Amino acid sequence: MNDCRPCCLTIAGSDSGGNAGVQADLRAFHAYGLHGCTVFAALTAQNPFGVSAIHGVPPDFVAAQLDAVLGVYSIAALKTGMLADPAVIEVVAEKLRARADIAKVIDPVMVATSGARLITDDAIMALKDKLLPLATVITPNVPEAETLSGLPLRCRADVREAARRLNGTFGCAVLIKGGHAVGDLEAAEDTLFDGKDFFASTMPWIANPVSTHGTGCSLAAALAAELALGRDLKSAVEGAKVYVHKAIASSYYVGENCGVLGFVEGCAAKWNT
Repeated sequence: MNDCRPCCLTIAGSDSGGNAGVQADLRAFHAYGLHGCTVFAALTAQNPFGVSAIHGVPPDFVAAQLDAVLGVYSIAALKTGMLADPAVIEVVAEKLRARADIAKVIDPVMVATSGARLITDDAIMALKDKLLPLATVITPNVPEAETLSGLPLRCRADVREAARRLNGTFGCAVLIKGGHAVGDLEAAEDTLFDGKDFFASTMPWIANPVSTHGTGCSLAAALAAELALGRDLKSAVEGAKVYVHKAIASSYYVGENCGVLGFVEGCAAKWNT
């Protein structure tokens, strides 16, 4: 087993357009040279212009998928995406509760960039009660951080206070993603609070990108990959931020006004063969 390499797991929904969800996660894992395992929590019919249909996966089948991979593969880190069914959230939490050996990046997908609520209040409550307390790090965007903390975020001080509150509530590190402009925050500034110190990771805006669809999923997946490779949390956040910036910068068209994030090379560890 000396040549056994770490794996990453995604627990999320599909994207039939291949831009977000499980498909984006696998693309990130591959860029880091890691084998990716999957647990599908939902199937979606979508493209960069919207989601036209969602088909939920029964909780018992989610449990069966988790049992199939957790007992066999060397999962070093995982990430979760949109989990809209409270029963599915409970199953996922139950299966992960005993796996302290796995780094857990929980992306609490609740609010779209437009501000539209994506999951029900019952699902949000299940996330808060069952899953977020198990996280190594949570990665809310600004609207999600507002929902979870109950604090409107208008400036850098508000973002830091929300991160502090979420750390106190859930006992995990907090990365508030800076894709939404907030008052005095610099362009695309992500704020990390590890329970002791604050760190800011900033990248310049990319003017008129071909695509940004799937960036939240990609960031969480890249962060999980970085942690699976043994990097400390601050370095992992910085690496994941660079990954997403490069993916946006290299995005390209695959249809009329239809773009996808580019594939990022050079992230993979150098394995001994």
